[in-house]
Amino acid sequence: MTRVAVLGAGGGGLSAAVELTRAGYDVVLWNRRAATMAAYREAGEIAHEGVLGTGRTPVAAMTTDLAVAAAAADVLVVCLPSLAHGALFDDLAELGVRLPVVMNPGHTGAALHARQVWASRGADLPPLAELSTLTYVARVAEDGTVRTTGRARVVRAGCLPGGEEAVGWARRLFPAADPVPDVLASSLSNVNLVLHPPGAVLGLAWVEATGGAFTFYGDAMTDGVAAVMGALDLERRAVASAYGHTLPSLVDEMAAIGTVDAVPPEGPGALAAAIKGGAANSSILAPSSTLHRYYREDLPFGLGPLVALAGVAGSDVPVARSLLQLGSVVLGEEAMRAGLNQDRLGVRGWGRDELLASVRHP
Repeated sequence: MTRVAVLGAGGGGLSAAVELTRAGYDVVLWNRRAATMAAYREAGEIAHEGVLGTGRTPVAAMTTDLAVAAAAADVLVVCLPSLAHGALFDDLAELGVRLPVVMNPGHTGAALHARQVWASRGADLPPLAELSTLTYVARVAEDGTVRTTGRARVVRAGCLPGGEEAVGWARRLFPAADPVPDVLASSLSNVNLVLHPPGAVLGLAWVEATGGAFTFYGDAMTDGVAAVMGALDLERRAVASAYGHTLPSLVDEMAAIGTVDAVPPEGPGALAAAIKGGAANSSILAPSSTLHRYYREDLPFGLGPLVALAGVAGSDVPVARSLLQLGSVVLGEEAMRAGLNQDRLGVRGWGRDELLASVRHP
């Protein structure tokens, strides 16, 4: 039986472990923190509800030892936030892992970041595919139950040259995975870098005043926030165009994923109405503080690499840079420096053509 090591026991990792187990795969679930894993290891199963069904699914094995998880697997599926990728890449490179790796999600820049980490150790990158966004909308309840309110219909799957085997695994494990020509197309298809920062930054007063006691995709989706979001989306697509890719708009990409249920005619209020009308995200509350990933991940690890790639392409992205600057004031420069910049992507001093040559397949 094919064994899949799912790395990460948050909403995405738990959802993947449940779905892949129910699909007939032998799953080993890994998480770095023993406290996160304790209840699941004791029960030997994952409680779940939502689009994956309601019940309790036994998982073949659970561990906090990465070497054990990797040694027993045929493929690794990484379901971790971007801010955890660097430490994991270091560990996998040190272990000499050569297994195919599927980043679900890769968000923006995962493959480039991984290549830089492996290169810094003088090692070859294993076959690695990045998905543009997580294949689930999921949250973990206080009792440990994973509530999966949506499953993506389409996400973009890209790889660096030599990573084609990992894209094959991504398509086999997650039928929503749609191959794209290179990792610039998959990275720049990450909807979260457009969807989260405007509402998080512009809604900060409300977040701090209420502790996040409002819906992020409903109450906070005002016309003003949507206007900034629309401008940021144009910048994202302009950067993609500079690299030769024509990408769908935010609302069209969300419709493909399944988090927008209907695309209204273009016009004032259309973007806000489309996002508010999506059932999968409708009950998700706003961040309770700036410790939330909408701040700590989507600014330095979403907008950060967008600005880095824009710089290589010679594209101007004033809205993205403005939101990053505000984020630096709120989170502190140290938090922002921890994100993905040109150095961590391995593209410092590169030009557009040099970057394209490094990601394009023969």
